Amino acid sequence: MDVIQAIILGIIQGFTEFLPVSSSGHLRLTQMLFGITDDVMIFDIVVHVGTLVPVFIIFWGDIKELIKKPFQKMTYLLVAATIPTVVFTLLFYDRVSVLFENAVFLAFGFTTTGILLILADKMGKGRKTDKEITYKDAVIIGCVQGLGIAPSISRSGSTITAGLSRGLNKSAAAKFSFLMSIPAILGGLIYHIVEVVNGSAEIEAVGALPLLVGFVTAMVCGYIAIKFFLNLIRRQKLRYFSVYLFILASLILFDIFITQRFVV
Repeated sequence: MDVIQAIILGIIQGFTEFLPVSSSGHLRLTQMLFGITDDVMIFDIVVHVGTLVPVFIIFWGDIKELIKKPFQKMTYLLVAATIPTVVFTLLFYDRVSVLFENAVFLAFGFTTTGILLILADKMGKGRKTDKEITYKDAVIIGCVQGLGIAPSISRSGSTITAGLSRGLNKSAAAKFSFLMSIPAILGGLIYHIVEVVNGSAEIEAVGALPLLVGFVTAMVCGYIAIKFFLNLIRRQKLRYFSVYLFILASLILFDIFITQRFVV
């Protein structure tokens, strides 16, 4: 992997981690387009760490409150939401991860995410604030977050849709989704770090400079994406992202079955 590729992948990871379009699907698709066939799991880990930094910066007030008073309702809600995700990951990740190698499943996942966002718009008239989230809400949203392990299923898109379906207002659904991303991303990092330590991912396949560039790029773009999305979700429709995802899925399928030039 060269520096230019690292910058592009960092930009993609930074923006798509928090926009409802699936970062994992975009990363994998871009790696296919670049013809990257080496094991670059270490790069994926580093850019995910990069996108986690702006979550701590933007939501530091909420996070500091959780640290100062760990035994509070929001902590328990986040635990309740995280447990189903952990169960989904442990039971199904190894089976699902192989689907990332198949571009057809990437197109299917992008289409599914687009449909979820259309549903989110139709349900986006809830009134519940983040203070009114129930444990049942948290568990249901956590179960839906487990879908995010599938190719091109957006974690943020699916969890926000689930939150809206439970009557949360858009701001509350987005905030809870972002807070949920902290244990979700950390858990995924731990899982992949174990694989790296066990020797299943080669650091040499990437290089130190691309890792550093990817980290910084993902961090900066992640900050911009969160700020943009928090402002957007209060006043705009999520279905605009659906249009993009449907077009992207169509282009992938067109290439697979017609041109056969870019993806495999």
